[in-house]
Amino acid sequence: MTDTKLRDDICRFGRSLFERGLTPGSSGNISLRLDDGGWLVTPTNASLGFLDPARITRLDAQGHLVSGDAPTKEIPLHAALYETRTSARAIVHLHSSHSVALSMLPEIDPKAVLPPMTPYYLMRAGQTALVPYYRPGDPAVADAIRGLAGRYSSVLLANHGPVVAGETLEAAVFATEELEETAKLYLLLRGLNPRYLSPEQVADLTRVFGLTLPQDDHGHDHDHGQDHG
Repeated sequence: MTDTKLRDDICRFGRSLFERGLTPGSSGNISLRLDDGGWLVTPTNASLGFLDPARITRLDAQGHLVSGDAPTKEIPLHAALYETRTSARAIVHLHSSHSVALSMLPEIDPKAVLPPMTPYYLMRAGQTALVPYYRPGDPAVADAIRGLAGRYSSVLLANHGPVVAGETLEAAVFATEELEETAKLYLLLRGLNPRYLSPEQVADLTRVFGLTLPQDDHGHDHDHGQDHG
């Protein structure tokens, strides 16, 4: 895929996310990892709704600026996720309202912030870890991401927002949207004792679609601390 097409894709998906209110103002950022190890990344203080393809930041494999505007301050978290999630070729970070709200709730499990509510959440986002609060741009967030050892493609930064990796930009965007919609469902149903997918149903999805869920590595269950009848 050409450099021009990749830049246009970043702008197209960024505009779509912005216009649907999934990341306000100049919040959020998108990166793509290139075949030579370098990146394309949205610039600092840039609105995803008004990106200029010519001004998108180009970094080399060492993270040095090659062309375009100065990069987002969130480079450390992108770098750490690429480093540990080696299949990732794109990362989307948003400040989407329902995901941020979810990150602030006291009952969520840091190893699985959402219960298995829908098949498409598991199929697209897999499972989501919670990373404690760090100020935006703090390099220490990279160590927290590295501590997850690449087990998660989707991570929720406490009081901040989701960071989601994918094998393509489309996959990363769709997974981020699925995470946001599932967070919205959780908030709508909170306290109503909804039915979640059973362990057997999750096992069936895992078998049929070849899912690798982090909780399976740790013996973590799917109950999320509730009785689902």
